[in-house]
This record gives sequence, C-alpha cells and structure tokens, in this order.
Amino acid sequence: MIARNKFSFFIILFLFSCTVHAQNDSLRELSFANFLQMVKQFHPLAKQAELIATSADAKTLMARGAFDPKLFYDFKNKFYDNKNYYALGNGGFNVPTWFGVDFKAGYEQNNGTYLNPENIMPKQGLFYSQISFPLLQGLIIDERRATLKQAKVFKELSAFEKINILNELLYRAGKTYWDWYLSFVNLKVHQEAVALSEKRFTAVTRTFVLGDRPAIDTVEANIQLQDRIINLQQAFMDYRTKSLLLSNYLWIENETPVEITNSTVPQTIKDNIEQETIANLSATHMDSLINSHPSLRIYDFKLKQLSIEEKFKKDKLKPTLNANFNPLYDAENLNLAYQNNYKWGFSLGFPILLRKERGDLQLTRIKIENNNYEIKNKRIELLNKTRASINEFNNYKNQVTIYGKNVNNYERLWQSEKRLYDAGETSLFMINSREMSYINAQLKLNELINKTKKAALEAEYSFGVLNMNY
Repeated sequence: MIARNKFSFFIILFLFSCTVHAQNDSLRELSFANFLQMVKQFHPLAKQAELIATSADAKTLMARGAFDPKLFYDFKNKFYDNKNYYALGNGGFNVPTWFGVDFKAGYEQNNGTYLNPENIMPKQGLFYSQISFPLLQGLIIDERRATLKQAKVFKELSAFEKINILNELLYRAGKTYWDWYLSFVNLKVHQEAVALSEKRFTAVTRTFVLGDRPAIDTVEANIQLQDRIINLQQAFMDYRTKSLLLSNYLWIENETPVEITNSTVPQTIKDNIEQETIANLSATHMDSLINSHPSLRIYDFKLKQLSIEEKFKKDKLKPTLNANFNPLYDAENLNLAYQNNYKWGFSLGFPILLRKERGDLQLTRIKIENNNYEIKNKRIELLNKTRASINEFNNYKNQVTIYGKNVNNYERLWQSEKRLYDAGETSLFMINSREMSYINAQLKLNELINKTKKAALEAEYSFGVLNMNY
C-alpha cells in the first residue's frame, strides 16, 4: 500500500510540475481585456474584416470611373478597285458630368471619291464641340449617379459590417477565455484537494503505525486520495483542452499563431463580478443603444440603397428625350465663330405598356417592404435578447453573492470538523464528507462566476458594443 501511495505521490508531483508552478513570479498573467485586444489586433478574421472597408473603397472607385473623361478615335476606310471610296476619321474626348450632361469635343476629317454627302467637309477637316443632355428620363438620376450613390452608402454600410464581424469574433473568443479560466481555477481546487488528501493519508498511516487509528482508516484515506488523483487528472486534461481551444484565437504579428503554454495563466479575479456597468443599463438607455446596434444600422443603409434604386426605377417610367447641339468650326480659321455652322437633334422613345419598367419598380418596392419587416423583427430580437442577458447577469450576480457566503460556511464546518477529528471526537468519514462538501461548493461557485462572466459578455454582445469596449 505504501508503494502504491508513493506512485500516486509521483503522479501528483508530475502534474504539479506542469501546472502548480503557475504560482511562480515568472508566470505571465493573461487578462481578459488584453486577450480580446490581441484577438482584435492580430486574429486573421479581424484582418479579414479590414478588407471589407477596402472592398467598399474599390467599389466606390469603380462607380466614379463612370464619370471619367474618355479619349476616342474612330477611323474607317474603303479601298476597292484601285479607288479610295472613302476615308472617315473622327477623334476627340468626351466628358460626362454628375448632372447628366455630356460634353464632347473633337476633330473630324473625311475624304474619298464616293463620300456620303452628309460627310462632306472642308479638306482641312472640322473641329466640333457637342453638348448632350436629357430632358426627361435621366435628368434627375441615371444609372451612373445611382451606382455611385449606392457605392457611397455601401462604404458606410461596410463600416458596420466590419463591427459586426469583430463583435462576433470577440464574443466567441470571450466565451472561450472564460471556459479556460474556469478550467484553471477548478484545477487549482483539485490540486489543493489532492494535497490535503495526501497529507491526511500520511497522517493516518503514521497514527495507524503508532496504534492510534484502525487499519480501515488507512483504506478509507487511500480511497479518498485515489479518487482525488483521478479528478485532478481529469481537471488537468480539461485545462489543457481549454488551453488549446483558446490558442485558436491567439496570434501575433505577421499572422503567426501562438499556443498557450503552462507559463501563461488567466488573471486572478479580485472580486466575483466585473463589468458592473452592464447591471446599470436601464430601459431608457436600452432603446437608444439598440437603435445604434451595428446589425440595425446595416438594415438602415440597405434601405438607403434600395431608396436610391427605387428613385432610379421610377425615373425609368418617363419617356426618353435627349437633345444634343454641335457647333462646327472650320479648321483653317479657328478664331472665327462657328458662323451658324452646327448640327443638332433629339431622340424620343417611350415603351407603350411599360411592363418591364413597372415590374422592375414593383420588385424594388417589395425589397423595401421586406427590409422594413426585417428591421422590425431584428429590433425586437435584439431588445429581448438584451433584456434576457441583463436579467441573466443580475440573477447570476446575486447567486454568486449568496453562494460565496455558503462556501465560507462550508469551510467553517470543515474547519470545525478538523478540530474535532484532531481531538478524536469524530470519524474520518465525517471529516472527508465535510471536506468534499467544501470542495464541491468551491467548484460550484467557480461555475457560477463563469456563468456571470459569460452573461456579462452576452449583454455587451447583444448591445453590439464589444468592439468599442475592447
């Protein structure tokens, strides 16, 4: 039996060598706030969230490209049967504007034996300018302006999409941290339990050898020690598993992942409750916070985009009436006015039934109505989720306060039983029972603290403020 107990003791020493040195000064404490800051700064998903804003800038740049000035040149030549039928050359630049008016200027030179009469011009060619503008459809809004407006709205929307991604990432990372913390504090409880059991087994064995205790007490003390060693092993395995899960969120510069080692431990919580501000959130604050929630703001910006689309689709119901005016200038005498040399014209078009346009507008209005329903539903979901998380937080907070007193009472009973045992007035079974009640109470208190932390995290996540708080 003594040899078996020595083996058990060596197991304890091995486990302690892996974890007990968490009490050394060389250990690094990883606080909850510092952990989330590392996640926010270095995690690949956080880096990926940054790309959303970059993508929005690229889309805005693309939309602005529709207003870029353009150079053009067009040349056509027909040569057949040793005859130059015609040679048509036309080049210049085109400048679109925000107001739907296009400005154009160029130089045209045509020649040939069989030149179309409308293309006849002076030998030196003609300089011309042109102004084109819509009078009905496209006057207030057109596809270019609608696309650019939507791109600008998307840029604002992308900022809230980024916040949503970060909030989700920090929420998942935060829950993993508190699971890691729970496994660590539970491991310490089991370590202390094994140390107590080992000390008691040694004392019982010594008193048995001296003839003060029956042999059955050594059996009971040994069973208690073996059970606690198994619990300690299980707690250590759970701690290592939770450490590996936490390592999924730990990255440093240059996208380098890092792993939690035994030299890194969670920061000790001085009190049982953090983030007391969560409990102080009242219903008056709740509405304003929910209205500014990133998820709701995304719906707001989607509604803006759809409103722009609706305005554009309504404009498509108008007839198209585009006019243009082209002054013509003799290439030999540019100082003179165009002297009544010009071209002008207009184009008019209107679908009789407007079925395509009306259907397109109707689909856009359905999207708007659907978005409004989603906003209402999402707002109620967030409001109820936030209220539930605050209620849960307050409930667990009260439980921690109450059960903290219970733990103290369990400890007092255990200490009292120890004194009775030392005085020989109680049995080993009773002191083991009191001790186990105290140990289980510590484990339950740790679990309640863990639930309180998660409830506070849930409340911050429900309000959409995790990204701002860390």
